[in-house]
Amino acid sequence: MLITLYGRPVRRPNTTGSRTAPPPFVNDSQWLLIADLFPDPPVSSKGGRPRVPPRPCLEGILWILQTGARWKDLPERYPSPATCWRRFKAWVEAGIFAEAWSRLLGQLDGLRQIHWEEGIADGTFAPAKKGAPRSAAPRKAKGPRSC
Repeated sequence: MLITLYGRPVRRPNTTGSRTAPPPFVNDSQWLLIADLFPDPPVSSKGGRPRVPPRPCLEGILWILQTGARWKDLPERYPSPATCWRRFKAWVEAGIFAEAWSRLLGQLDGLRQIHWEEGIADGTFAPAKKGAPRSAAPRKAKGPRSC
């Protein structure tokens, strides 16, 4: 008995993209608004490995900020955790994040998609330790320890 594989359908690679990949945090129109803030570093004349573009790093940083996960738990679809952390540190120190947030917030405000009357402030993250006024006298009379 002769078995041939000529009638078998050809499997082609999936060119439509992953159906399980989450949508990006920053869409294309938002990225165009802030792209000039995140410079794409030039290739070094000494050669070496090319640097990761800023947009995937920004997506990885936003994933960390949204989930609250550790840097080492960054999924494989993003650049390495060390790369994202270094870029995050540099961008925060340079004030790039504050400027990008300001631009995106301004765009939302222009579209009237921010409800300012619903804004709240939460101070639960502020430590209460040593928060007493300096004029308050400390309690000096304590009972003897039982141990």
